[in-house]
Amino acid sequence: MLKILKYSFIDLARSRWTYVYLLFYLALGFVLLFLNNDLGKGIITIMNVIIILVPLISTIFGVMYYYNSAEFTELLLAMPINRPLIFIGQYLGVAISLSISLVLGLGIPFLIYGLSQSAAIWDFSLLLLIGSALSFIFTGLAFNLAMRNDHKIKGFSYAILLWLFLAVIYDGIFLMLLIVMEDYPLDVFALIATAVNPIDLSRILVLLKLDISALMGYTGAVFKSFAGTLPGMLVASGMLFLWTAIPILGIFRKSRRKDF
Repeated sequence: MLKILKYSFIDLARSRWTYVYLLFYLALGFVLLFLNNDLGKGIITIMNVIIILVPLISTIFGVMYYYNSAEFTELLLAMPINRPLIFIGQYLGVAISLSISLVLGLGIPFLIYGLSQSAAIWDFSLLLLIGSALSFIFTGLAFNLAMRNDHKIKGFSYAILLWLFLAVIYDGIFLMLLIVMEDYPLDVFALIATAVNPIDLSRILVLLKLDISALMGYTGAVFKSFAGTLPGMLVASGMLFLWTAIPILGIFRKSRRKDF
């Protein structure tokens, strides 16, 4: 698996799109900090970008890499190599390369602007950790969708629809349900509804750490009052870890049963 992971990582390191992804975050970090020297506000602004952009890019990269490496995958499958290890190695190669691009692209500008000497370093570290987690989650979801759809157009369509639903449509449905059911106790419902969406869960986790969960309105208030800031973060962190593990399990199970 490590050799496959290494090959996938090096293959993506040679891709110009990986460098475009890295340069985008470099430019974003420098521009935000140039326009506003407040590191705290910069972290909040970048959070809003990461929460939407990282899942989208991870989904697209995951689907593209799976389909583009189909011939190489068939060659590996003809060898005496454990099937799940092949796909998990490819998945990890993509997810790790995206995470490194994110960490380097945002970390360099903030370090240059004195983040290491600021109390915001822990908030920023959490932001990068959550961004990396989202890379792993949505790359894994993309691999699962691609493995279940041999047709490229269907695979891409389902992947984009999944991102669109979790990033945009889900919040609209959630808000409408809160309005319709406003006469009922909604604490448990709000917690469960947030936990089943990794994007909302990641946003809540950052806002809890920044102690500005009021920006998320009712959901943020419920999470903060659920068990206090630290317990709420622990619960959200556990759910985010579960979201990272579920796609890996899906890849493992599908690769054992699928007839390639």
